[in-house]
Amino acid sequence: MLKQKRLAKQKPKAKPIPWGLKKICWGLINITVPRHQPRSWIETNFQKRECIKFIPCPKDDTRCCCGQAQITHQTIQGIESGSPGDLWLPTKHTRPQPTDAYGTIEFQGGAHPTKAQYVRLSFDTRPELLVQLFTKEWNLELPKLLITVQGGKANFDLQAKLKKEIRKGLLKAAKTTGAWIFTGGTNTGVTKQVGDALLLEGQQRTGRVVSIGIAPWGIVERNHELLGHNREVPCHSISSPRSKLAVLNNRHAYFLLVDNGTQAKYGAELILRRKLEKFISNLKLHPFTHSSTPVVCLVIEGGTNTIRAVLEYVTDSPPVPVVVCDGSGRAADLLAFVHKYASDGEEQPVLESMRDYLIGTIQKTFEVGLDQAEKLYQELLQCTRNKNLITVFRIQEKPEGEAQELDQTILTALFKSQHLSPPEQLSLALTWNRVDIARSEIFVYGQEWPHGALDEAMMQALEHDRIDFVKLLLENGVSMKKFLTIPRLEELYNTKHGPANTLGYILRDVRPHIPKGYIYTLHDIGLVINKLMGGAYRSYYTRRKFRPIYAKVMNSYANACRKSSTYQYQRYAGANSLSLVTGLLPFTSEMALFEFPFNELLIWAVLTKRQQMALLMWTHGEEALAKSLVSCKLYKAMAHEAAEDDLDTEIYEELRSYAKEFESKGNKLLDFSYRQDAEKAQRLLTCELHSWSNQSCLSLAVAANHRALLAHPCSQVILADLWMGGLRTRKNTNFKVILGLVMPLYIRQLDFKSKEELQQMPQTEEEHLENQNLDNDDSDRSQPDAESALLKAKRSISLRYRMGANTYNREKALLADTYSVRDTKVHENGKVNLTAGAEEPPSNVSLTDSDPAQFREFFNLSEYNEIKQHQPLRLKKKFHEFYTAPITKFWADSIAYMFFLIMFSFTVLVKMGPVPRWQEWYSIAYITTLGFEKVREIISSEPVAITHKFSVWAWNMWNPCDGAAIILFLIGLAFRFRPNTMDIGRVIYCVDSIYWYLRILNILGVNKYLGPLVTMMGKMVKNMIYFVVLLAVVLMSFGVSRQAILYPNSEPTWRLIREVTYQPYFMLYGEVFADDIDPPCGEDPRQPACVTGHWVTPITMSMYLLIANILLINLLIAVFNNIFNEVNSVSHQVWMFQRFTVVMEYQQKPVLPPPFIAFCHFYSLLKYCVRKAKGEPGMSKFSFVP
Repeated sequence: MLKQKRLAKQKPKAKPIPWGLKKICWGLINITVPRHQPRSWIETNFQKRECIKFIPCPKDDTRCCCGQAQITHQTIQGIESGSPGDLWLPTKHTRPQPTDAYGTIEFQGGAHPTKAQYVRLSFDTRPELLVQLFTKEWNLELPKLLITVQGGKANFDLQAKLKKEIRKGLLKAAKTTGAWIFTGGTNTGVTKQVGDALLLEGQQRTGRVVSIGIAPWGIVERNHELLGHNREVPCHSISSPRSKLAVLNNRHAYFLLVDNGTQAKYGAELILRRKLEKFISNLKLHPFTHSSTPVVCLVIEGGTNTIRAVLEYVTDSPPVPVVVCDGSGRAADLLAFVHKYASDGEEQPVLESMRDYLIGTIQKTFEVGLDQAEKLYQELLQCTRNKNLITVFRIQEKPEGEAQELDQTILTALFKSQHLSPPEQLSLALTWNRVDIARSEIFVYGQEWPHGALDEAMMQALEHDRIDFVKLLLENGVSMKKFLTIPRLEELYNTKHGPANTLGYILRDVRPHIPKGYIYTLHDIGLVINKLMGGAYRSYYTRRKFRPIYAKVMNSYANACRKSSTYQYQRYAGANSLSLVTGLLPFTSEMALFEFPFNELLIWAVLTKRQQMALLMWTHGEEALAKSLVSCKLYKAMAHEAAEDDLDTEIYEELRSYAKEFESKGNKLLDFSYRQDAEKAQRLLTCELHSWSNQSCLSLAVAANHRALLAHPCSQVILADLWMGGLRTRKNTNFKVILGLVMPLYIRQLDFKSKEELQQMPQTEEEHLENQNLDNDDSDRSQPDAESALLKAKRSISLRYRMGANTYNREKALLADTYSVRDTKVHENGKVNLTAGAEEPPSNVSLTDSDPAQFREFFNLSEYNEIKQHQPLRLKKKFHEFYTAPITKFWADSIAYMFFLIMFSFTVLVKMGPVPRWQEWYSIAYITTLGFEKVREIISSEPVAITHKFSVWAWNMWNPCDGAAIILFLIGLAFRFRPNTMDIGRVIYCVDSIYWYLRILNILGVNKYLGPLVTMMGKMVKNMIYFVVLLAVVLMSFGVSRQAILYPNSEPTWRLIREVTYQPYFMLYGEVFADDIDPPCGEDPRQPACVTGHWVTPITMSMYLLIANILLINLLIAVFNNIFNEVNSVSHQVWMFQRFTVVMEYQQKPVLPPPFIAFCHFYSLLKYCVRKAKGEPGMSKFSFVP
């Protein structure tokens, strides 16, 4: 027995579980048994309420005062039930527990399901937690206005017209101001009316209004379905007809379900809703304004509780303004009626006389007894004591445009009730982006503004891209000259508001390794502008004279420069665009930091991709044509950078469309100016612009690739005038110029412009000095004293003028045809006071004389000027004008170049001896002096840094090609003079001659018909490079296979590369090498043995020819055809665009062609040294033009 017991006690040993099975079991355990996860922030901070003590309801003993039946009521051990007379209190008879219901409701039944966030929370939740829930968990921005809607809980109908106005006005008020809307949340009564307005908003698809429904948890039908942690709950907004509960409105975006432990009872949300409204009303609207968040109550219909709620709002501290919708019914109509007949004082004689009528109306409306009606009557009277806090919205039959809409009524009610100062009102209107309210309620006649208030508003409007407010502020006296300071402009570049832009991407190119939170400086912005504009453009922010100004201003106000609209910098309009203020002088209207503030703001708007703001800045200020061209260039460069950085295609297209818009505006502006006054329009294009890196509108058009503007008749007239120089011939011009070069005496027979016509032409400073030397003696001898004084005055006037990226740094150019002796004054900065009056088109020419009578007196001299229009040139002047004309330089250079080609061709074609022939010496001299000319072009270009100079010079494709060909020739020359390598040098000569013949295309580009064809060739060559890559892939695939099959025993040599590519390449041109396609083998003993797979070669060859000859070649032809059609459609514009480059190239060239150009270089160097020794002004840069 003992043994049996022992055996029974012994347990069988368990077999060991395999490791694989253990892993499977643990996996199943992990799946079926979830690990404990930490509670979310919502569970930690929000609680629900559960009734823990059953207190019988006086009306029904089987139910607790909380609304639950005794059967389902929770019982807690140790807590006994109460008696029927006990008072039930949520704070005493409920217990808090972590919330068990939050997540997302997905409303079904519509075309597209709408989603809403919800959370169940206790009635005593702190409002700061709710705000944190909105902002942190639900990612909402704080409201700029809070609209709390009060009204009846039961369903009601509104008049069709009133319903439409309420929907439209409420929606507009919420969307335009960024407001939150508080409602009861359920799909009944006034909340349903608000939901219908939000339904209209959903159809517009313009963003969702923040609508927050605050409803009691206990009255929500099927609220048990909402239980769960962070769930997505499908829900229908259809309530059961027999149910006393309500469903949630499906047009709201957020729900706060307030729980005080009750079931099927309203009122749980009232305390929490009022506390939340109070808390939000104390939040500051910073950084928008220093005011707190405004709250307004909107009353639609309503019952007795609505009247009490209105009384609480108007008697609260601070009070809340109320807008009552008259005609909506019940409480709203009573409030509107009482408000209409209420007086401003404490006594209400009119209302007291209607006491009985009002009490009777209250009894009928709310179906209450006499005592309660009298109580409601007293509450109405108390509301009228704060009559200014109540605004009634009525639908009145008024002419179109006079009737005030609901949104205007709501916003104006806030202004009337809160007694805000004008700056605070303007700040609120700016925050809401309601310029109509600002125009009608704030900028009224007689309004006085404290110092700096409008400047602060302007800063906010610029930062937040409020275009209409910027217009309004400019209309009401804000001076941009007094407003825009260096720190303000820098702050605008660093603002986080406004549309997304690509400025940060571009800044990383000029400032690599930027740390996080880096604050852009104006020097950084200047580097960005230089990069985008390209060429010789230099922003003022990067110039040497700006740096000490910037450092002094920023250091002096280091504590305030980063605070928006709180700093004021002393300024004055001096010789430069910016001027440093010495000392702390008080601000006056005559002090200005930026001479052209709209130019700076235009660049800021373009770089930050604010197109509408940029268009506004373009319409204000001066230099409209230059601004449009700069904007066009910046946008095109930004689009190119966006494509380089692989940003969205939409960004590229958007920036290109902005560039086209400014391109169109610039062209229309020039066309309008040209039709009004052709002469002034030409001056507009050729004046040098101080504020735009001393460029001209023509050079800016070239930088922006604005072909339409360069093809405009106004531009072409200028180019034709510059091309002809002092000549005036209409027929056989080229023949006459060539004849003049061959027979100098023929120059006397040519027609030339008169002296006055020459003075009207744009001239460089060098040409001006030469003209003075030639004309001074003649003027003194031949002119009367008065005429001599007039001409001297005209010669002393100069406008700054620049004609392209490769031009010299000429400090002044003459345009002196309309200046009087008395009125003309030249300032130190190069500005000229003209006598053109207010009709002068926008340019850098500023009119500082304020006496228009002086201008009128000058125009009386027009008849005198006409008499002098035909004064002939002297012989010496004719020779000078002939040889300095660009057309003469062009033909002289072309003839010299053709002679060089003949000599160089002779050199490479005949036997080369140890000693060079004179033809070879001529070729050597030509190419060597041409190389010196290229060096001169690089040194004399506008930029300061040598790398920047080289990039500007290399912008023209022919320049780097010329440089490479010259270097190759010099290498060949070095080999040629060594006996043992003379043949190598000759071969290099022969290769180099290819380029010199191709260079004739550059000369042919001047021709109207051949120029576009040369452009087509360039584009085709560029596209052919991509095609060659495709062709190389196909060629190598066949060539390697063919060579490997036919010649399996090849030795490793470099000749293999030739064998692989030789025959496949020439097959493209029709040479198929028929004998080598399938050579006979193996059939005859004398024939070589067949290699393995020799039959594969004809098959692969046929496939290769099919793809290469038929597919790829025809693809290339189609691409070339597309290029031809594209260029041919704008061939006239292409030729005119090229014409500008040619005119500017020969405008700056020395008179003599290579190799005689060496004399010009020597003369210019000598003249430069003499002027430098004399210390003549304006000659700080080495100018080589004789």
